[in-house]
Amino acid sequence: MNKRLVFFASALALSIGAHAQSPRFAPVVAPESTAAKGAKDAGEARLEVSGKTQLDFIQDFNRVDPAWNATLRPSTIPVTCPGDPGCGKSGESIFSIRQTAISFKGFVPTELGQLKTDVSLDLFGVGQGGSSSSTSFRLLHAWGEIGMFGVGQNESLFRHLDAFPNVLDYWGPSGNVFVRNPQIRFTALNAGGNRLAFSLESPNAAIDTGKLTTSSQFIRGRTAWPDIVGRYTLEGSKGQVSGAGILRSIGYETTITPDNSPSGAKMGWGGNVNGWFNVVGKSRIIGHVVYGEGIASYMNDGGVDLAPSTGTPGTAKAETVPSLGWYIYYDHYWSDKLASSFGTSAHHQSNRGGQLDTAFKQGSYASANIIWYAAKNVMTGGELLWGKLEHKDGATGYDRRIQLTAQFKF
Repeated sequence: MNKRLVFFASALALSIGAHAQSPRFAPVVAPESTAAKGAKDAGEARLEVSGKTQLDFIQDFNRVDPAWNATLRPSTIPVTCPGDPGCGKSGESIFSIRQTAISFKGFVPTELGQLKTDVSLDLFGVGQGGSSSSTSFRLLHAWGEIGMFGVGQNESLFRHLDAFPNVLDYWGPSGNVFVRNPQIRFTALNAGGNRLAFSLESPNAAIDTGKLTTSSQFIRGRTAWPDIVGRYTLEGSKGQVSGAGILRSIGYETTITPDNSPSGAKMGWGGNVNGWFNVVGKSRIIGHVVYGEGIASYMNDGGVDLAPSTGTPGTAKAETVPSLGWYIYYDHYWSDKLASSFGTSAHHQSNRGGQLDTAFKQGSYASANIIWYAAKNVMTGGELLWGKLEHKDGATGYDRRIQLTAQFKF
């Protein structure tokens, strides 16, 4: 009997020990991520979950519009005080977790090839600016592609994310093309470092009624046709270069007349060239220049697509507003764990005669940082930031800030 008790006690202890060493967790099931029966590479079906938690501490020595204080956009710098959002005594301390993000990516072999999907979100909620107190989810990607075709929301083909510098500030250089659009994309070539793609993208019309104040509240944008974008990218051992072009119809109409007149549309167009050149190791020089008319909807910060030619009702005509954007940055890696990025940028608009004196003319931006990759998936760093906003009449405002960041990826 005693031997049986000893045996039972030993077996129980071994069982408890085994469970303690190998706990059983509830299974995570993704039933639609299984491969199609008979599909090629069926063993590669998977669902990837990744993301990051991030805290940004910002000490602002001046001020910006409080709705955007978690990032530096030159267009949010107050110029005319009192009056502009952000006017007040200089100095503000900001804590933000809005760069926290999560991503779900699926890879599913099908009869037509591998289906790739991406649903990604961060906490820069739509309609709530960059205010550090606003943490609503914002959809970044809702994308699916198979073979040469892709549909959903993704970075516009007019934007080249690969050439974005290694900055800590969320919005980044003001002269950059930076927009995510619902789109239909066709990739005609993707081989040997050569990529050629075309897309039909969701249109938008940023309209400035300027001095026509009596009718401004009754004029709205009208987008009758999708934007057409094409991009070619060539990558080699020395770096990468990319060129993109866009054509778009930018329309407007009046809401209080029977036939919606005055109304009409102007053709917008633009082109950009960007890329990088490898220097030493992973260090690289990054450059970008974009020019066009009626492309402010695609720019990272500031400006409008259409504006009146004069401020006189009856003689004013809608005109596209030219934009020139650029940036030059240097990403340097001191070691495997230490890196820096510094550079400058600007977005300039050639204002039309019918715009107000307070219209956006130029937003300038510069930054420099040092980043420490303390461990796998752990990053901290500090960044100095400077911004300047200039109005049509030459009036200017400035912002200077320091940002400290801690990021943890999973």
